[in-house]
Order: sequence, then structure tokens, then C-alpha cells
Amino acid sequence: MSNSLTVLVCLFVLASACNKASSSNPDVTTSVSASAMPPTVASHVAAVAANSPSGAVQVYPLPGVSGPVTLDLFAYDRATGQVWIPVGETGSVDVFTIATSTFSRVDGFKTTERESHGHKRMMGPSAAAVGDGVVYVSNRSSSEVCVVNAAALKRGPCFQLESPPDVIAYVAGAKEVWVTTPKLNSIVVLDATRPDELKTKLVVKTEGAPECYAVDALHDLFYTNLEDKNRTVSIDIKTHAVKATWTLGCSDGPRGIAVDAARNFVFVACTDGLEVRDGAHDGALLGNLDTGGGVDAIDYLDANSRLYVAAGKAARLTTVQFSDKGVPAVATAETTAPGARNAVVDSNGVAYVVDPQTARLLVVGSAVGPR
Repeated sequence: MSNSLTVLVCLFVLASACNKASSSNPDVTTSVSASAMPPTVASHVAAVAANSPSGAVQVYPLPGVSGPVTLDLFAYDRATGQVWIPVGETGSVDVFTIATSTFSRVDGFKTTERESHGHKRMMGPSAAAVGDGVVYVSNRSSSEVCVVNAAALKRGPCFQLESPPDVIAYVAGAKEVWVTTPKLNSIVVLDATRPDELKTKLVVKTEGAPECYAVDALHDLFYTNLEDKNRTVSIDIKTHAVKATWTLGCSDGPRGIAVDAARNFVFVACTDGLEVRDGAHDGALLGNLDTGGGVDAIDYLDANSRLYVAAGKAARLTTVQFSDKGVPAVATAETTAPGARNAVVDSNGVAYVVDPQTARLLVVGSAVGPR
């Protein structure tokens, strides 16, 4: 990937206001120069370029919205080479095709304006998980999980939940979709044997509010954090029984979680750093690392054995490498933007994170590095 800063503004012909669902097909994207951008956006883009040590951050404005936007959890589809970005304000999911650096849009998700932490915000699609030929999108506004055909980019049926969902995961080995419902201290397990016909299988009760997830297919374990209890729990995928609970050292409750199954390392994100836990020895602490404030979801790439941590308050993306004993060390650090969090990484080690203030996808190519 080039180290130059590429700025693409994707212009869409919209049939309605950007906060309404559209039934039209995805529109064709067009490139324009930075000089054609609104001054506030252009200056923000220039600031990212100036603050990027390697100049390896590429900027792609999300289509049809200028920000700020409500964003949470994204997903990378290895089969199609696309990044799925649910956007609450537009009631849509923006699908970024890596090979062409263009966006498509899946519309038709319900939205509702609600008050949160003293501010009104538009609630809608908030998390995505890649399944077998489909992508599952959870919606906090309607308490639904909707199925999207990954090839046709068409929204299919939606499954109604009892409570608003937070995180959604596809467990391929079991052909199940696991959805956290933190208000009920539970995880709803859906049968996805038929990918586009979800059915309730059972509900796993937890002792706190489940936050984020990691699937360890090698050991048949599903990990999640209990944000309000400062704990991590492991759940047996085959029996759906809680197998272990670890007490953590986070000062503000745990957020993201990831695993290195081969070495049995479990990475737990606190809001300001990282804890490395030993999955083979009851979650014993192996090491920790300060990655800056504002950390939420994290992602791990087995191919280069690196963890990707986007800190929103610190406006920094850190990639972390580990010794064979689990001791963490900074591999790379790249300036992003205030509020940019929840990075996902593709098969080549390139990271994707969204700046919510100006609704821009940041593609961090400097994250690529040798093992």
C-alpha cells in the first residue's frame, strides 16, 4: 500500500434525507480532490496527514453523512474482501470494498432517536458479524438481528429479540449466532443451520453485563467480559456452560477481548490498556501494556501474531507483539483521530477504524509488518 495520503469522497445520489432508509440500489462512487471538500472536513483530513508519522493513513468519507455519527462494531469479510460498517444515523450498513476503495450501502434498517448520557442520539444498526454467505447485523433500535446476503448486498429477514442487542458473533463450528443482551445479563444463542432463518436455541445467563467476545475454535471456547463486574468468562461452545471466570485488574471495567488460540493467550482490553491472560492456567496475568485511553473492541491477526488496539481518547492505533511468554510490546503506533476506536484488521494486516466526528473511514496501512 502506498504511503501517500489518498482522499476519496464518495458521492451518492440519495432519494431521501440521510437519516431515512432508502430502497434504492447502492450508488456508484466518485472521486474528487481534497480542494472540493468542505473546509472543515478538508482541514481534518490534512491534520491526519500531518500527524501521521509514516503518512500511511488513507481517508475515505462515509457516503451520505458528514458526522458526527454513532458507530460501534465493524466486521471484515475475508471471503469478499469487504469491511461492514453499521451507521445508526443513516439506518444503513456501509460496505467498503478494499480492492476498489469504494462503498456500497445496505439500507432499510429501523432507527429511533433516544437519549443517552444526556445527549440525544440516533439508534439503529450497531454491530455486524460475518456468517456463511451472509452478514448478521444487530439493531439496538428495534432489538433485532437482520440477515444480509453478502454477495447481493440485500437485507433479508430480521429476528426479534426480547432486549436490545450489543455484540453479535458467528460461531462457525456450531453454526450458531451468539448475541449479547446486557440489560438482561445474558447471551442469546441462535440456531443458524439455515443461515437466513435464525431460530432461538437457548439463552446463556451471565453474572453481569456481557461486553465484546472472542471465539477460540481450537479449544471450543467463547470468551466475553462482564463489564460491570470486572471479569472475563469462558463458555463451552458445545455445552453452553460457563467454564471459568477470571477477575481482572481494569480500573474502569473490561471492554474488548481477543485470543491467540495456538499459544492460549487471552487479550483483555481495559479502557486505557491491555491485559494478557494465560488461558491454560486459569487466566493468570502474563503482562500488561498502556495503549492510551478510550479503548473498546480489539482485533488479532494470527498471520502476523499482532493485536490491533485503537484508542479513541489517545487518537492512536497501536499494534502489539508478544513474546512466547505473553509479554506485550509495542510494534507500531499510528496517529488516527479523536474518538476513532474498534479497529478491525484484514488478511494483510491493514487496519480499518472510523472517525465518528467527521464520519470518515481511516485505513491504516502502516499496520502491515513482518512477524
